[in-house]
Amino acid sequence: MENKQNIFSKIENRTITVGIIGLGYVGLPLAVAFALERVKVIGFDMSDEKVTSVNNARNYIADVQNADLQKVVNGAYLKATDNFSELKHCDAVIICVPTPLDRFKKPDMAHIENACVAIGRNMKPGTFVSLESTTYPTTTEDFVLPILERESGLQQGVDFWLAFSPERVDPGNRHFHTRNTPKVLGALTPDGLKIGKAVYEICIDKVYMVSSPRVAEMVKILENTYRLVNISLINEMALLCGKMDINIWEVIDAAKTKPYGFQAFYPGPGIGGHCIPLDPFYLEYIAKKFNFDLSMIHTAGHIDMMMPHRMTIKITSALNRHKKAVNGSRILFLGIAYKPDIDDSRESPALRMIDEVAAKGGNVLYHDPFIKQATTPQGIQMKSVELNEAELANADCVVITTNHTLFDADFILQHSALIVDLKDLIKEASGKVYKL
Repeated sequence: MENKQNIFSKIENRTITVGIIGLGYVGLPLAVAFALERVKVIGFDMSDEKVTSVNNARNYIADVQNADLQKVVNGAYLKATDNFSELKHCDAVIICVPTPLDRFKKPDMAHIENACVAIGRNMKPGTFVSLESTTYPTTTEDFVLPILERESGLQQGVDFWLAFSPERVDPGNRHFHTRNTPKVLGALTPDGLKIGKAVYEICIDKVYMVSSPRVAEMVKILENTYRLVNISLINEMALLCGKMDINIWEVIDAAKTKPYGFQAFYPGPGIGGHCIPLDPFYLEYIAKKFNFDLSMIHTAGHIDMMMPHRMTIKITSALNRHKKAVNGSRILFLGIAYKPDIDDSRESPALRMIDEVAAKGGNVLYHDPFIKQATTPQGIQMKSVELNEAELANADCVVITTNHTLFDADFILQHSALIVDLKDLIKEASGKVYKL
């Protein structure tokens, strides 16, 4: 009871110290959001570069305002460290580490495990712990909880409280951000739920509570699987429309005039980002333990996985029609970010296409105004070239893989000999433009 009263008092008086483990696309915006409310925040990260950048108020996340980072660092509300023993000063700890897939498409839990070991060895009684990393349902209670109790010697629900609250970061979204995006929260005990709600309400307008962490974990998977299935559906429709000489973009524009029963999703060379391409595999992993076959999700994942290859075939076909082969051709990709107007190329289908075209002997280049250098999954290191008349004219094929608003469609059309437009950037019908 004393621990509970103590943390509520600290929340009310804003004397609570919040620890954020992982200072990436999720962790840094959340850390800054808490710090802007004049709450002391300690950010933990293994990267010396990130720790140094934060402590010098050098921003590296586009969704964080430079002025906000400078304000909270200079005001001593936010500091970063790689010394995890400082977790003993934290009253609430939020885990925002990555959960990649291994080469067998199984969840790699090493980052979560390392974070939990560090917390368990250093946390004090009366600490609230929340996992935000995207993962499979049951992770919080079956994976995280045993580590925390083993390493700390403390008991959940008595000495500390554990919850799951899925991150809902949408990089580049100009309308929804940390504060005004509702937060889903599920805890192992009623007290943990109340405490977690009070913690998050320091910097988030609305917290929606659910009955358990596994419900909250499934919420995140459902949100992104919904998008995967619908995007994969429209991608398959686009492939068929291409064979039937039907403009899929015109079809979508007409369909969305229906005021009910239809939500527009748009095709592209594949799905990128930190969530949608990965989440179905988390769900597939846990579903196998329950002897359940996710047929629809598996099919959607397969469609998405094959899209970059199918788009490479489209490039090959376009070049063939112009009596050229991929081998030896100069192919310029416009945009390697996984969606418009961001600097994030994680799981980008454009990078997978670059690898495949390069393997076929193509001379590959790219331009992206937001990403100055990149490394493909196969290890090709590249730097963005300038987008000018000469680069466009010298390219045997220009491939539009991201529709950044900075791209001038008329300029690209005027100076390119052949365009494979996978994002409907070029609206004008032309014999040198091949659509998805």
